[in-house]
Formats: sequence, structure tokens, C-alpha cells
Amino acid sequence: MVTAQIATMAGLVAFNGAKRRSRRPYRFPTAPVESIEVSGHEVEIFTFGRDLYAAMISDIESAHHTVYLETFIWKNDDVGRRFRQALVDAAARGVEVYAMWDTFANLVVDPRFFRQLDGVHVRAQPLVTPSWLPTLRNLGRDHRKLLIVDSEIAYIGGYNIGALYADRWRDTHARITGPAVGELENVFVDMWNQRPKGALTSRRSQPVLPSPDVRYWDTPFAVHRNSPRMAVYPIRNMYLEAIDRASERIWMTQGYLIPDDDVVAALHQAASRGVDVRIVIPAESNHVIADWLSRGYYDRLLHQGVRLFLYQGAMVHAKTCTIDGIWSTIGTANLDRLSLQGNYEVNVAITDSTVAQRMAEIFEIDLANCVELTLDEWQSRSHVAKFTETLLSPWRPFF
Repeated sequence: MVTAQIATMAGLVAFNGAKRRSRRPYRFPTAPVESIEVSGHEVEIFTFGRDLYAAMISDIESAHHTVYLETFIWKNDDVGRRFRQALVDAAARGVEVYAMWDTFANLVVDPRFFRQLDGVHVRAQPLVTPSWLPTLRNLGRDHRKLLIVDSEIAYIGGYNIGALYADRWRDTHARITGPAVGELENVFVDMWNQRPKGALTSRRSQPVLPSPDVRYWDTPFAVHRNSPRMAVYPIRNMYLEAIDRASERIWMTQGYLIPDDDVVAALHQAASRGVDVRIVIPAESNHVIADWLSRGYYDRLLHQGVRLFLYQGAMVHAKTCTIDGIWSTIGTANLDRLSLQGNYEVNVAITDSTVAQRMAEIFEIDLANCVELTLDEWQSRSHVAKFTETLLSPWRPFF
């Protein structure tokens, strides 16, 4: 059985790779960037990589004191090198620059690329966090994407750094100014300063970052972060609580939809009480195995009244949700087990009707580029597809 499963996955990967090589770039609809005022904050929501990267680099170039950058993937291409040069230039003019990335996610990147971050304090999340007592907590990947500039500007969302994401992926990122920046800065600082108990002492002594001077209780922004080292995973509970509160609509966009039973049950209960539950997912993502594992949930979700919309022509990678015209979240966590129970992740939840309205407008723009999957259409899929989903279903708990 295991041999058949592995052979099937290998075949799917090979076939999908050949198909992707012949695929032409697709221009998908995006939303213009608009400034939203929220209780002493300013929020801008980006849905196109080129616009986001231009804003991020501009803010790095304008930095006076500190730049904190954290990313999962950092490609050695034109975009990646532009970011590297902006950080090096900032460090050269006296800005304290710190950068973190994930080792596993960048195994294909030439190590010399990162060695050229002259003057930048760097830290890569190791494949396995050193510890005297190895546990699954030591395997957590740093899947977060943050940029904090001068303790005044914060970026958070799903965009990695690379040319592929600049114009071929549909993702969502937010730029935030105001008191909530301190919470996102603290997320970076805690990760940078993290020294696992029992870990071997690093040969390179890294400076310890100070916590933000001021943090506020009374803002519409709540920052939720998963930390495998501490076995704390609040983002899952954030979603469950928000879904449980919904009375009108749940509009969600997910790059990888592999929910656990509790999330499926929460969505079912919401749909059963008349909530309009819609989820935008890629028709084909960049991980073909994840697609097939995700499809194993479609029948159950559709039977339970959840509406699924397949995004066409491009990879939709956003991790967003807006509920009842009041609550929204933007962040790095997917609705799968790796994100909710295994990775370092961060999401910001915003309780504000103006932001929720903007998120709904963006969702409707995405819907215009989707095809709704109906239960009848799904049930009429081939017997080969049904067999493949069943064959691979034991792997769902690992994704």
C-alpha cells in the first residue's frame, strides 16, 4: 500500500511538472491599494506582488533606525537580489538590519546568496533546532513573513520574496502603521531572541534585541502566533472562535485547504445555521499532492453547504478570511495541519467594519476569476480520481 501511495505521488508530481512548464503567465484581476483609517492606524492591503515589493523596498530605503525582515522563501533572482541590496545599503548607512529565513524552504538557493548580506545581522531557522532532547517541536519551520521598519511600519501576509510571486501568484499582504506595529515587532523580537532550552551554544554571537518600548491593549488588532517550541498554536483557535461567532457570512481564501475534523465541523455548523460560507481555493496549486489531499474534503464540505470556488489561471496563496462585515484576518497560516500545528506562523485579526468591507470587495474581485464547484459536478468526477483520493487519504494528517 505504501509503495502504491509513493508511486502515485511521484507520478502526480512528474505529470504536474511537465504540465506547468508549458503553462503561460496569466494576468489575474487585482484590487487597487487604498488607505484605510482604523482607530489611529493606517492599513493598506496589497493583492499584487509588484506593488507590494515596491512599497516594502521604498520603506527599507527610507529607514532611519531599524529594519526587521523575516521570510519563509527568499529567491536568488532579480526580486530577491533587490531586497538583499536594499538591506545591505540600509546597514551601510547605519541602520540596524536583522534578517531571518527558513533553511529548509531555501535549500535550492545558493548559500553564497545569503553570505552576501554584508553588515546585516542574519539568522536562518535550522532544519532541526539543536537540543539535548530532540522532539517534534524542534522541526518547526519558520513560515512567517514580516517586515518591521523603524518600529513604525509593519508588513504581514502570505507573500514570499521572489520574481515568481511578483506577478504570477495571487496573494494578500497588509501594511500597517500605528500602535499595533509594536505587537508585530514583538513577534519578530521574540523569534530572534529565542534560544531553545538545552541548545548548543552558537559559534556566532548574535545581539539580543530589546522588546518594543510601548505596547497597547486597546486596539482593534489582535496578533496571533504559533510557536512550536512552546507547543502554543492559537491561530487554530482564532479561526474556530471566529467561525463559531459567525451569523451572516464567512468568506475565506486559502492556498491549501486540508482542515482537521474540528474545523470542518465548525464550518458545517455555521452553514447549518444559515451562514453564507464560501471558500476560494486554487484550481491547481503549486503542490499537486496537497491538491489531491485537499480534494478528499470537497465531498464532505459541499454536502454540508459550504460553497467552494476554484481560482483560475494562477496560484492563489492568500491566507485570509472576513466574517459578518466586522472581523478579518490576514497572515501566514494555511488551514492545514502543518500551519496550524507545526510551523511558526503569525496572523493579525482586525475587528473593524471598514477593513472587513475592503476584504469583502477583494473577495468579490477574486470570485470573478473563479469557477464554483457544485456537488453534482464533483460527484461526477472519474472513478480514477476517486480511487486516487482514497489511496492518498492516509497522508492527510501529515499535511
